[in-house]
Amino acid sequence: MIETRLDDVENIFKDLRESFDSGKTKSLSWRKNQIEQLYKMCNEQKHVLASALNDDFHRPSFETLVFDCGSIRNECTHALNEIDEWVRDKKISDAFAFAMLDKYIHPEPLGVALIIGSWNYPYLVTLTPLVGAIAAGNCVILKPSELAPKSAAIMAAMVERYLDPSCVRVVLGGADHVQVLLKGDINKVFYTGSTTVGKIIMKAAAEKMIPVTLECGGKNPVYIADDANMEICAKRIAWGKAINCGQTCLAPDYILCSKTTENRIVPEIIKAWRQFYTDTPLNSESYCHIINNRHFERVKKLINQNKVVHGGETDSENNYIAPTIMTDVTENDDIMREEIFGPILPFITANNEAEAIKFMNNRDKPLALYVFSSTKSLAQRIINSTSAGSTCVNDVIFQIAAPSLPFGGVGASGLGSYHGKYSFDTFSHQRTVVYAPNWTEPILSKRNPPYNPTITGLMEKLTKVHRNWFPMPRFNCFGMMFTVLALAVGISMTMNKMKDDKSKF
Repeated sequence: MIETRLDDVENIFKDLRESFDSGKTKSLSWRKNQIEQLYKMCNEQKHVLASALNDDFHRPSFETLVFDCGSIRNECTHALNEIDEWVRDKKISDAFAFAMLDKYIHPEPLGVALIIGSWNYPYLVTLTPLVGAIAAGNCVILKPSELAPKSAAIMAAMVERYLDPSCVRVVLGGADHVQVLLKGDINKVFYTGSTTVGKIIMKAAAEKMIPVTLECGGKNPVYIADDANMEICAKRIAWGKAINCGQTCLAPDYILCSKTTENRIVPEIIKAWRQFYTDTPLNSESYCHIINNRHFERVKKLINQNKVVHGGETDSENNYIAPTIMTDVTENDDIMREEIFGPILPFITANNEAEAIKFMNNRDKPLALYVFSSTKSLAQRIINSTSAGSTCVNDVIFQIAAPSLPFGGVGASGLGSYHGKYSFDTFSHQRTVVYAPNWTEPILSKRNPPYNPTITGLMEKLTKVHRNWFPMPRFNCFGMMFTVLALAVGISMTMNKMKDDKSKF
């Protein structure tokens, strides 16, 4: 990977600012064209993108084609289907006191957005928010992770080839480049990565008073009730824990269940892993490896061989760690002190949902919480008694798939959300616009000094919003006024006619 020269970053900002100020990105046709081009890129070059990730950390092509390229294409299609509605000004109805005003919300782009991606799903977490940034009408700088150098380099080449280089640029490099970018002429930061770095990003953004979206992570708990379908539960947890070698921000991090359930489900998870990857996952083309040696050593140190009941094998030459299960884990074990981000699945005993809820609520809010149970009311009790970025019942990770649903964290697991309309909103400013017509001057002029008790009382009544008052659009307000006036004139004419008829007798 050839890094972008730090001296060039300033010129990149200058070029993007000129493009944005020209109004080019505000054109709806430009936005649609760029999203179409991004779709085309992820469709035509999907095998090239997959090959680069396989070179980076032995990632199976299936996972890149389906989880990255497929999801990005779905995001593009969803945006193209909905963008006409997203960009439209929203007329606002209100109570009678403000019905005379013409009010609407105008979504406008923020300007130049910086998207800092992560290495674990480098295309997905970098290009998905790009869809929203383009849809909202922004210029964008993409900073892919240097830890997946082949995929970062190919992304830079493809973005330059398919997208408008005057409005979308890629900067390649490491921490030094991020620091320079954060000091640049930006209006929005979107970051995916660790909570620790997220705090640094947020602090830098605060100095510039610019909005941030932070997609971090955390230790995602799984509660398995005694009445769960063990065979289905095991397959889904085994899948979610081992895809991308556990290097997924939404992956199940640890299991809470009773000993009875543990004894039933552990053999089923082992059975599922053997079906997925054979008895030697090292030789499986369907099994990913750890991204690099530094992360390999970190994850390896979390394994307590005295508590391993399955797996535990490692190979430093290939950055390989086998799918591993540990039991009798306590909250004081090393593996419970940080997000695992690897293929290790610890079991902690929780005799019932009350104990599980207490355990979860004593920790930072996770990015995801998973519940497996055949009783919907039990799952609902856990949802109502906890807080998490998202929750999926009787499956894992699948809640991220629908582009119509928001994805984001809460507390230490993140700030803000994206996907679909939520991406558009996170890269937009919702601008309030109000037109006060001149014919309202006889009413509005009553607010002018000098004040007196009579005028004060009148204005209090005129501007009061009443509880349970139905919303009234401005047009309907006029219509109602004319209707009431017509009825009054009609009634008056009818009464006068009746009086004239009586006078004749």
